[in-house]
Amino acid sequence: MRSDALFIEDGPVTTAAGAAAGIDLCLHLIRADYGATVANAAARAAVVTPVRAGGQAQFVDTPLPADDDLSLSATRAWALQRLDTPLSLRELAEHARTSVRTLTRRFHEETGLSPQKWLLSQRIHRARELLESTSLPIEQVARHSGIGSAESLRQHMVRLLGVPPSVYRANFTYGATGG
Repeated sequence: MRSDALFIEDGPVTTAAGAAAGIDLCLHLIRADYGATVANAAARAAVVTPVRAGGQAQFVDTPLPADDDLSLSATRAWALQRLDTPLSLRELAEHARTSVRTLTRRFHEETGLSPQKWLLSQRIHRARELLESTSLPIEQVARHSGIGSAESLRQHMVRLLGVPPSVYRANFTYGATGG
């Protein structure tokens, strides 16, 4: 018996202690009955990670502020279409038709992040989507998400999410690989 298990299966009986472990158990049962895709969707709806290994950050999407005439939403949308290419502060400011200083101030007001940190978070989000939905090699995931290299992606994911890309992929494709 594992002392660090979130839930225990013993034949037809599965049990968990605590509310969070109960959620883990429910997701496990959904995954067993309906597969990883349905379980991942249920986990996202519940704002929890599909498979917790313990000691890692929660995988929660960051909501964006509401769209209005004064917002940088058009520039953020433009940047999202170009995540796989380098984007400078000057390019973002030009698109927003503002100065770099104003862009930086307004970006922080709207998102709570600097433009560079927002771009990194969006690139990590894109990498997570690719890791969940494709079998692309990690190096290609890093390139398609604008992170650059597999090593850079690994460093960012470990720092921000607490897990490397390979572990993240394994967590989100549980059941698809028999894991």
